Amino acid sequence: QVQLVESGGGLVQTGGSLRLSCAASGGVSSTSTLGWFRQAPGKAREFAARIRWSSGTTYYADSVKGRFTISRDTAKNTVYLQMNSLKPEDTAVYYCAAGFYGGSSPSTYHDWGQGTQVTVSS
Repeated sequence: QVQLVESGGGLVQTGGSLRLSCAASGGVSSTSTLGWFRQAPGKAREFAARIRWSSGTTYYADSVKGRFTISRDTAKNTVYLQMNSLKPEDTAVYYCAAGFYGGSSPSTYHDWGQGTQVTVSS
């Protein structure tokens, strides 16, 4: 069981920036994948970005590519999501997730954080 705690959400204006943090504890390994997902009201949970803990290799959903950057600090066991050029459609609860070899599907992750709300005003 990996414990994940997200922070950094809030209310921002269109075009603004926000950095989310996900602090992991309880057994993150160098082979794990850490992912960011988001879920808007009435919609399914949607993949945003992921990073391989060992290599730092990243992958992004088309909807956030070029605007969001995922990164990790292995010393702190923390993954970040830097969000720039935010749009109202980015409004969602953002979740951090850990998986052995997670992909773009939520089902490929076994541990989840509580989520942090990101609201982008228009």
